[in-house]
Amino acid sequence: MSISSNAPNLLLSLSQSLADIVELSAGAVVSVNAGRRFSPSGIHWRNGIIVTSDESLHNVEDITVTIRGGKTVPAKLLGRDASTDIAVFQISNPDIPVANIGDATTLKVGHLVLGMALSREGDIKAAMGTISVCSGTWKSMSGGNIDQFIRPDITLYPGFAGGPLVDANGNVVGMNTSGRRATALTIPSETVNRVVDQLVAKGRIAKGYLGVGMQPVRLPKNLLSSLNLSSDGGVIVVNIDNNAPAEQAGILLGDILITFDGARVQDTNDILGYLNQGQSVNQSVSVQIIRGGELVNLTVTVGERPF
Repeated sequence: MSISSNAPNLLLSLSQSLADIVELSAGAVVSVNAGRRFSPSGIHWRNGIIVTSDESLHNVEDITVTIRGGKTVPAKLLGRDASTDIAVFQISNPDIPVANIGDATTLKVGHLVLGMALSREGDIKAAMGTISVCSGTWKSMSGGNIDQFIRPDITLYPGFAGGPLVDANGNVVGMNTSGRRATALTIPSETVNRVVDQLVAKGRIAKGYLGVGMQPVRLPKNLLSSLNLSSDGGVIVVNIDNNAPAEQAGILLGDILITFDGARVQDTNDILGYLNQGQSVNQSVSVQIIRGGELVNLTVTVGERPF
């Protein structure tokens, strides 16, 4: 069985295309010198804005950033969000390219991708793989809302965390980080953009605030029957802060919340998951409660959690 004479040319073409993509993207990849033996990489996401992996930072004081070629520049922390594993720094007078940010929703299982990193000495690194899992939204163990679950089949060698995932067009579609058992995960570009917007503007991620203490409860069968409810989950209000959004909306001690923003409430995480989204602040939310054995509908305007 002979191999087509075109096969070597196709392989050479693919090899050269991958090298071209690395060269195209390399200028926007940096090394974030954070006091560890293996510094995380970072991405020049916007003009003067560096994005990296928050969990990979040993400290955030006296941070410097190494750019390709070995030049080192000081960096200022603008903010960090452990729930999405994103930290944002600023560098002055950047003389490096800004990354071409792509759309992670275009990724499909099987697509070729590159993970990239930069060493402390300013040398570019790359690892090739495919997208092995690509699905919908998910929540991190720290409660962060991630717009897509992306698992690239690449090896995160030391220093690759915080670096970009690059698609076949040379676009940065997300930031790589470590998942369970050191597997690679990618925080998609949509999530990174949302977090960068807030950290640049406020230095923190806004969290929703109701001003209530809650505990999960199970509704008795007779109450389920009398109110024609199909699910026995809910949360009971055990504390209300003075002048908090909950108090202003008319929520009382002992009220049992059973729906929030139109969704059935089973435990406190259902409400906290909504509040942890920065876009929940200042939103008017419909709430259904049980009070004195009767259903009551209220509207609460979500506040911003004090810091």
